This record gives sequence, C-alpha cells and structure tokens, in this order.
Amino acid sequence: MGKRIAFIGGGNMASAIIGGLLRQGFSAADIDVVEPWAEARTRLETDFGLQPQPEAGAFLASADLIVWAVKPQTFKEAAAAVSNHNRTALHLSVAAGITTDSIAAWLGSERIIRTMPNTPALIGKGITALFGRPGVTQADKDWANEVIATTGATVWLTAETQLDAVTALSGSGPAYMFYFMEAMTDAGVRMGLDRDQAYQLAVATFIGAGELARASSEAPESLRAKVTSKGGTTYAAITSMDESGMKDLFAKALFAAHHRAGELGAEFGKA
Repeated sequence: MGKRIAFIGGGNMASAIIGGLLRQGFSAADIDVVEPWAEARTRLETDFGLQPQPEAGAFLASADLIVWAVKPQTFKEAAAAVSNHNRTALHLSVAAGITTDSIAAWLGSERIIRTMPNTPALIGKGITALFGRPGVTQADKDWANEVIATTGATVWLTAETQLDAVTALSGSGPAYMFYFMEAMTDAGVRMGLDRDQAYQLAVATFIGAGELARASSEAPESLRAKVTSKGGTTYAAITSMDESGMKDLFAKALFAAHHRAGELGAEFGKA
C-alpha cells in the first residue's frame, strides 16, 4: 500500500483493520492511532507494536488515509481536533449513522468514504459495505477497498441511504445470530443436553449452514425445502415458526435497527 494511515479511535473495529493490515505486510511504523483511553492504548501497543497517542496532534499531517473508528456521539468533537492538522487525507468512516454530508461539513473535505462493517471482521470473516462521495476518485476507492478487504468481503453501494439497511442487516446481524444461538442452546438444555453440548451444536449448525449457503447457487427457500420433509421434525419446527409469525417479527426487528440508524445520523450528525 505504501502510504501512511491514521486511526481516530482504537477500539474493536480499528483493531480488526489494523490486524488485517499487519497480516498483509503493512508496517506498524506507518500506522498512527489517536485513542484517549490509556487501557486501550496499552492494548494496541502490546498487540500490534504501535505507539498510540492520547489526542490529535501535528503527527496527523502526514496521514494519507484517516480511518474514523469513533462512536457517533463523539465524531463531531474528534473531527474538530483532527481538521486542524490534516485537510488533504482520504477519510474512511466506520461510524454508524453519521452521514457523509455531516463528515464533509466537519472536516472541510469531499474525499470521504463511509462504510458499515460487522464484528466478524475481528477474525477476517466480516463483510463491509462502502459508499464514496462524488469527490472520491477510483484510485481512492481501490485503496479503501484494499484496506477494508483485509477484514473480509466488501460490497460497494450506489446510494448512501442504503447504508442504513446494511446496518440493520449485516452490521447488527451478528448479534441476531448470537441471539438465536442463545435460544437454541437454552432449548437444547431444556431437552436434556448439557450446555456445552448444546452450544457446540448450535454454533456448528450456524457455521455449516452459512458455508452451505455460500457454496450453493440455490436460494435459501430451496435449501430449506431440502431439509423440510412434510410431516417430519423440521416441518414441525418451521410450521410452528410460521404460525407464530416469526418472519414478520424478525423483519420488524430489522426495521427497528434501520430506523435507529437514521436516528443516529440525525441526532449526532448536526453541523
């Protein structure tokens, strides 16, 4: 990649990207991190050999790419500090809800790419959707894609509004999977398995089903039908879920996440 990268915020998502960059041969000496929490700075130093700083400073002037891994409610304040030191970098945001209009206003730049990753990025199995403003060149997009691809798959969007849907679907999605794993594990225990056995079976089932779906060209309805013989055990379970309105309830939950993503932008993205 051959350029210098600065991270504003050194939490889990920043760590996922940093780890991916280092695994791909990017030099730790070319990575700066601004992280106000001492404990997090110590972890970054221990895990990655970095020298994170507690606040923005003149060292940011050399950054070619600035990755915004901050909470939505702190973005505006952090942007005010950083914009004093660098007005030329490409900006890559992983903050939920904050629009590129807000980021552009705060930073005085049009070179902004907004993304929505998810937590499997921590093990290189994530998927990230990206959207670039008109001021972003193809070379900018290629570089951003190269950086983010160290954490998993990427999908480019044509409209920024689609990012709220991505947030609801894949950004928050791992939590839904864990939620169902909890439910399956609890049910397994109630049916006589010990908790470790039930959890192992639930996790392996999610992993296996996901890999099968990825390897297959068939729609999920078709894959489901193959294990749902009429009158059988799976049929009994699916029928119970249908009678309970499970699909509608699940869709309602995703729309709640979608709505909240928009609220975050409105709440914390004011100029």
